[in-house]
Amino acid sequence: MKKTLLAISIVSIFSFNVTAAQHEHDHITVHYQGKEATAHTIAHNKAVAETLNFADTRAFEQSSKNLVAKFDKATADILRAEFAFISDKTPDSVNPSLYRQAQLNMVPNGLYKVSDGIYQVRGTDLSNLTLIRSDNGWIAYDVLLTKEAAKASLEFALKNLPKDGDLPVVAMIYSHSHADHFGGSRGIQEMFPDVKVYGSDNITKEIVDENVLAGNAMSRRAAYQYGATLGKHDHGIVDAALGKGLSKGEITYVAPDYTLNSKGKWETLTIDGLEMVFMDASGTEAESEMITYIPSKQALWTGELTYQGMHNIYTLRGAKVRDALKWSKDINEMINAFGQNVEVLFASHSAPVWGNQEINEFLRLQRDNYGLVHNQTLRLANDGVGIQDIGDAIEDTIPESIYKTWHTNGYHGTYSHNAKAVYNKYLGYFDMNPANLNPLPTKQESAKFVEYMGGADAAIKRAKDDYAQGEYRFVATALNKVVMAEPENDSARQLLADTYEQLGYQAEGAGWRNIYLTGAQELRVGIQAGAPKTASADVISEMDMPTLFDFLAVKIDSQLAAKHGLVKMNVITPDTKDILYIELSNGNLSNAVVDKEQAADANLIVNKADVNRILLGQVTLKELLASGDAKLTGDKSAFSKIADSMVEFNPAFEIVPTPVK
Repeated sequence: MKKTLLAISIVSIFSFNVTAAQHEHDHITVHYQGKEATAHTIAHNKAVAETLNFADTRAFEQSSKNLVAKFDKATADILRAEFAFISDKTPDSVNPSLYRQAQLNMVPNGLYKVSDGIYQVRGTDLSNLTLIRSDNGWIAYDVLLTKEAAKASLEFALKNLPKDGDLPVVAMIYSHSHADHFGGSRGIQEMFPDVKVYGSDNITKEIVDENVLAGNAMSRRAAYQYGATLGKHDHGIVDAALGKGLSKGEITYVAPDYTLNSKGKWETLTIDGLEMVFMDASGTEAESEMITYIPSKQALWTGELTYQGMHNIYTLRGAKVRDALKWSKDINEMINAFGQNVEVLFASHSAPVWGNQEINEFLRLQRDNYGLVHNQTLRLANDGVGIQDIGDAIEDTIPESIYKTWHTNGYHGTYSHNAKAVYNKYLGYFDMNPANLNPLPTKQESAKFVEYMGGADAAIKRAKDDYAQGEYRFVATALNKVVMAEPENDSARQLLADTYEQLGYQAEGAGWRNIYLTGAQELRVGIQAGAPKTASADVISEMDMPTLFDFLAVKIDSQLAAKHGLVKMNVITPDTKDILYIELSNGNLSNAVVDKEQAADANLIVNKADVNRILLGQVTLKELLASGDAKLTGDKSAFSKIADSMVEFNPAFEIVPTPVK
């Protein structure tokens, strides 16, 4: 639908549809429990269990060590309550390695002592809230996903700290640019308005960039990866790999007063009397990230470069491919810089690791795991293994010393999709097989495949036979073609849903499980409401004007825009003394920061502070123009031409063919 910017606020252009509680993803309204595991899935999972080292319980011991105070159910035990079904016995419908991770993340939530002067609140969100004692109060390191979770966790911590709980939070540090590490910032600042904020290099730009340009697609895909519309039970969500799940509430962002490592990889800084050594690790787990060593406490904070599992080199929801080699090298640099002296390792997720020898062993295994994914992928690729085959091929390269270690297993990232990510980073999606260079579009290709199979009935008959033999991976491939070609074919649809379900029950990766089970759900009952959103108004208000118009350019329909020819405009923000020159030409919207007004059809004069108010939903552009707080001069139709060329994204676009009504 075409829209006019004069009649709506800029915020309505954004696909996120920001609200004060955008991470409250409700469960589906239909009764959906899934089916039982088949004999083949049960056998598969039992075979996996025989390869696992259940005698190694160190992670459970570390997770339960030094509990100071446990949350009561009235305050913040909500995440645990939703997973009360997790038991000591692995159900048939869950990969036993993933279920062990689900059990590990069920350790009681509450306040834990890391070492003298360092405490963590764990279990109230996907990430940990860390408090470090400084001269005059506490430094809060990473502040959870939502304002509500951060406030409740901090209040609980200050109430239950053995001493100095009456002191203020004097500083707040973000280790990196993902929302579960800065989203609770407003809750901390509201409690302690004078708190000074520190962030990793270039963090604000990376925060507002990451989920904007492809935000609508990323939100829809994230609903699959995190199982946003699945229930929590043995046939649904059992864990989120890094923790039990996400807190509910408002994602906020207080921009840093000081950006770390802006002048180089290393920076030593004294914050409220506490010396801290910061090492930039951007380009590993996040585009903006750093780790910290505290010499006086012999304590190493690893951010999200380590946790009790293998992380994503490629995030299934969609993101820039990460650098596995740099990730391995940065962990190696930590070992070389701090390995001789460190006595406690703590991080954004999972429990600490204590003792110099065990920490060094932990770091070497983490380092070597990411190094292996990088190096073995390229070894195989250089030997001619293509992107479709690389995920299976790399499984045979992993040494037993790593495979038998719990904290290198693929709960978040898997060897399969991480290897494909490395391949894609270096060689792209194309494997050089001419057949894969220019295949037909998916629906046309599917129709031809079904024709070659002898028709849908013949394909379904063979798929039923293969399903009975447990050949789920190929059944999924074949039936996907049938359902793509014939969305109304309910027999194919139901069998494909059953197939996805069994693949989900067998998956070790939490994201894989959720993607398979969500695919099965949507094949059976259609797309459900409740997908998570990827940004909040508090975050996107930090977006600068060029980035805002870069995003608006993504919403331009080139065919609509081309009808308007050349349109030129200056956007002037008097409070920042900036001028953005934009052109709509040849169906494309471009922008550039300029020193002076350019010859243009129209000028929009609006303060950047008022643009922030628009993004926060506090005012509309129409209201600003009516009040005179914003002005539009020249050919006013120029602005409408740009607006008329924009389209709205579908936040619930089809991923698997939905049931035909």
